[in-house]
Amino acid sequence: MTISEWLDNRESEGKDVSHIVLPDDLANEEDPEETIFFKEIRTCSILCTGIHPFSTVERFGYWYHCRGRDKENGPHTTQPQWWMFTKDKELAVKTAKSHIEKG
Repeated sequence: MTISEWLDNRESEGKDVSHIVLPDDLANEEDPEETIFFKEIRTCSILCTGIHPFSTVERFGYWYHCRGRDKENGPHTTQPQWWMFTKDKELAVKTAKSHIEKG
């Protein structure tokens, strides 16, 4: 079963899938068909092991998965990861950009 099929099934059951958590096996099995948007704020070196703010939008079938971590003061973040699933590409990109540009 693909991520797109799984989301369709949950949606047909009447569940709000916008912030649903994917099962681990499903999330780790499938690569996105396309990365629509990606931006990371990494002002330190490539060897830095800190957690950096980022936003991305990936396409799975006709579903868009936007996710990331918000900025804080300084180069690293302790903010929890945010995410959203939607069939609206424009909304996904707008959401991802708004998260990485705020602050």
